[in-house]
Amino acid sequence: MDAVLNSGDTAWLLISTALVMLMTVPGVALFYGGLTKKENVLNTMFMSLIAFSVTSLIWVLYGYQFAFGPDIMGFIGSPVNLFMNGIGVENLAELAPTVPSFIYIAFQLTFAAITIALISGAVVERMKFSAWLGFIVLWLSLVYVPVAHWVWGGGFLAQLGALDFAGGTVVHINSGMAALALVYLLGKRKDTRLLPHNLGYSVIGAALLWFGWFGFNAGSALTAGGLAASAFLVTNTAAAAGMVSWAILDYLKTGKATVLGGISGAVAGLVAITPAAGFVTVPAAIIIGLATSIVSYLAVSYLKPKVGYDDALDVFGIHGMSGIWGSVATGLFAAPFINELGTGLFYGNPGQLTAQVIAVAVVAAYSFIVTLVIGKILDITVGLRVSDREEIEGLDTNLHEESGYRI
Repeated sequence: MDAVLNSGDTAWLLISTALVMLMTVPGVALFYGGLTKKENVLNTMFMSLIAFSVTSLIWVLYGYQFAFGPDIMGFIGSPVNLFMNGIGVENLAELAPTVPSFIYIAFQLTFAAITIALISGAVVERMKFSAWLGFIVLWLSLVYVPVAHWVWGGGFLAQLGALDFAGGTVVHINSGMAALALVYLLGKRKDTRLLPHNLGYSVIGAALLWFGWFGFNAGSALTAGGLAASAFLVTNTAAAAGMVSWAILDYLKTGKATVLGGISGAVAGLVAITPAAGFVTVPAAIIIGLATSIVSYLAVSYLKPKVGYDDALDVFGIHGMSGIWGSVATGLFAAPFINELGTGLFYGNPGQLTAQVIAVAVVAAYSFIVTLVIGKILDITVGLRVSDREEIEGLDTNLHEESGYRI
């Protein structure tokens, strides 16, 4: 059947693209900014803002073309249409044939941008801004673009049958493992305590993330129909289950539920349901959300102190670990009556679980190793870490000559 423009699908993807943009600016910026010390709030927010801006340029110049161009041996796309040449307002997206190419490109751009912005949470309060700029360019080009092609652009993981509806591997495992690699290279902050200077900012940021996540997950249906509606509902369900589960864990440990724990649980639930959103039922979403807070809670409260890595805002603990659980859970719970493209173990297809585990392992290993190489190159050339004086005094005044507050 010939591709035909659908105005409803186009309108939904326009809205979804704006929602995902909202997740980075201001969602991640506020969420992370509120969790840092007041001397670093502007630097922390700026890391998300500049990530979105630099990614926006790279994506239209060559990023999208390599990620979603015609497949070359399963590893990368053919870079046709560089600089958007040859794409017009009448062109329909090959992978979303009822919407214009331009809005599909913009939609995918927002995914690339938030992936890099998420990584910043692990390295706040100690990474040079110049090094961060170089990291954005290199990591987007050498890690995000290939992984996006492998999973979503027709690459070898897609050919294997791995499922990732909206970014469990491409966004969350990818960013979580990259964060862990950068943390290893940077070392610990001088003060490793989590001292949120304005938890209210973080609550607003988490609420914007939850709101924007409907575009993230339901928008990934690429059509305005039943699949988008199902993805919308299970997304909210998993987030709610994640918040409730983390609150219970907090109460069992300390006798008090915390706001920080609640919003952490909600984000963990959103992360875990992301790869599964277009494949699972509501009961499965509840299980995924309840379980993912346990996974991330153990990583944040026990694994991090035991191993001793300084993942400042728990990017690996929440995005990495919940992304891994959600991707594996997709292989368990994917229901063919929700989406004919996915049948999980519990519906008679153990091969789907195998494909999910392989995708998790490949993306995790590739992201970690290549990020180590990128980080080492940047450390040798421009240096990764600020001076001791700059770290102690704060990055806002030393790197930007600004202050978030009048004192």
